[in-house]
Amino acid sequence: MSFIDIRGLKKSFGATTVVHDFDLSVERGEFISFLGPSGCGKTTILRMIAGFESVTAGSIAIAGKEISRLPPAGRDVGMVFQAYALFPNMTVAQNIAFGLRVAKKSAAEIRTRVAEMLDLIKLPALGDRYPYQLSGGQQQRVALARAIAVKPQVLLLDEPLSALDAKIRVSLREEIRSLQKELGITTIFVTHDQEEALSMSDRIVVLADGRTEQIGSPFEVYNWPRTRFVASFVGTLNLLAAEVIDADAGTLRIDGLSVATVGPIRGRVAGDRVTVALRPEAVTLGPAGGDRADLPGTVEEVSFLGAVVRIRVRLGEQTVSIDGFNQPKVALPAKGDDAVLRFAREDLLVLEGDG
Repeated sequence: MSFIDIRGLKKSFGATTVVHDFDLSVERGEFISFLGPSGCGKTTILRMIAGFESVTAGSIAIAGKEISRLPPAGRDVGMVFQAYALFPNMTVAQNIAFGLRVAKKSAAEIRTRVAEMLDLIKLPALGDRYPYQLSGGQQQRVALARAIAVKPQVLLLDEPLSALDAKIRVSLREEIRSLQKELGITTIFVTHDQEEALSMSDRIVVLADGRTEQIGSPFEVYNWPRTRFVASFVGTLNLLAAEVIDADAGTLRIDGLSVATVGPIRGRVAGDRVTVALRPEAVTLGPAGGDRADLPGTVEEVSFLGAVVRIRVRLGEQTVSIDGFNQPKVALPAKGDDAVLRFAREDLLVLEGDG
């Protein structure tokens, strides 16, 4: 049995349902990210796990214990909020000790644990300071220490990095992931930032409109998106309209040009309209032939972006972007040049749910 087991979770506000039949199994020690745009239901699910939102239907179990009707204090979870939520009239040490005092730990145990937490978050000399005397990144470290000081079974993180500047975000996300691995604590992280989810997670749950679009490792979600939404939300992607020529043979027509996928197109028949996805970094320019798929077109634009060169090629009514590394000794094509797009057949993905 999974360490966290969520089944049929639903949340409605009046006649409006914001989470629809959400299922998820999480193994002990996993780092799971909920990824999606604002309003997709990710924070609502997190708050239902924490007990701050009631459950309309469904069940939540941690370590085999049903918790969906328990108050927050009875769930053995720690939560870190986007806005830090530190007590301004308490010092750093007092903030970290708050949950331990509520749990009626001894003074000696509290002192020892607070010292451990201050060392863990690399702020051993700042225990006597107040939150207003800390930077945003330091405040979020204290919030994290307060959440894990009580040794919860599950750590919940609600967009904890969104209020920080870009450089601090990168540094702190590495620290959070390192701490999570060191402590082995099962963690659920909410974010709308795909880079955070891809860099930190064991698995990603992609959400849209209160429904699960895809669950998989960062590698799987990025390289093999199942739906148009996942394909467009995670990473940069070319989305092309196509028509099935022969589903069994895996052949498609894109702007009048025939191209083959790596295998049969399941659930489709000749004449079906589909959407295909192709990552910009999977495409190169080169001579036709060999075992790669080819699509002829015309160079429409060349953008030099430093380390990356982006080339846009028109295929009839549609365009494809190509991202390649800057190679100073290789001449760039010019606008209007004929071009042949080359890519491996397995890189052309037929998305579900379109047509």
